[in-house]
Amino acid sequence: MSPAPPVSAVSLVRDHTVYSCVMGSRAFGLATDGSDTDRRGVFLAPSPLFWRFEKPPTHVEGPAEEQFSWELERFCALALRANPNILECLHSPLVEYADDTGRELLALRQAFLSRRAHETFARYAQGQHKKLDADVRTYGAPRWKHAMHLLRLLMSSRDLLRTGTLTIDVSEQREPLLAVKRGEVPWSEVESWMSRLAAEADEAADHSPLAPEPDHARVEDFLFRVRRASALQGADGVLRPPGALRTSPDAVQADPDDEGVQSVVRGGGVRQH
Repeated sequence: MSPAPPVSAVSLVRDHTVYSCVMGSRAFGLATDGSDTDRRGVFLAPSPLFWRFEKPPTHVEGPAEEQFSWELERFCALALRANPNILECLHSPLVEYADDTGRELLALRQAFLSRRAHETFARYAQGQHKKLDADVRTYGAPRWKHAMHLLRLLMSSRDLLRTGTLTIDVSEQREPLLAVKRGEVPWSEVESWMSRLAAEADEAADHSPLAPEPDHARVEDFLFRVRRASALQGADGVLRPPGALRTSPDAVQADPDDEGVQSVVRGGGVRQH
């Protein structure tokens, strides 16, 4: 069998996306009239493409404006390391598309969550805080939009550690957060709010219901089955769903009737605020 022909980055996103969602202010419940629509997605590069010297990209920017996608393996690896941006993408309330593989990925959301999130979210927040401090020293004020989003991240982190569930919609705090974005709250008060949220996250981490580590085995089994199905499809042209190639009795395939996943997929329209 001859090797698979090269595939353009655009066609990987166009033809092989398994999951896509809206992120940014619209997903966070903080959108205003001028807010962009940020789209994030996951594509599955066909397995035969990995048999070439030149491997498929781990991520693709575009083709639309404000669009960014990750190859499935890269996405899973980052999620297992509790990357805040990746975990939030997986928990967007605005799902625009999910095929069978995408629905199974959504059903694995809990497998990626662990107490590692405390360290990664806190480290990310500290880095963002340093940038805001630098702005204050240089310009006399922070970038207020970034300050708002840092507060939002700290809220999500604290609540994740408290409940074991990552919720990124903070519309209950919409007005106080938008006041920060407009620069109506003194920087000293914003910093105090940030410090309080960070302390609450530290306290929650001591008795969090989250597992100490993510479920690597469950995620790896999912990835193996998806890759194998793609390889067999490339070999004989017959599409086989990942669940049909389950290799472990403990592997869980997303049930098409799973209410938790289906309600997100069906309700995935972009909300306007």
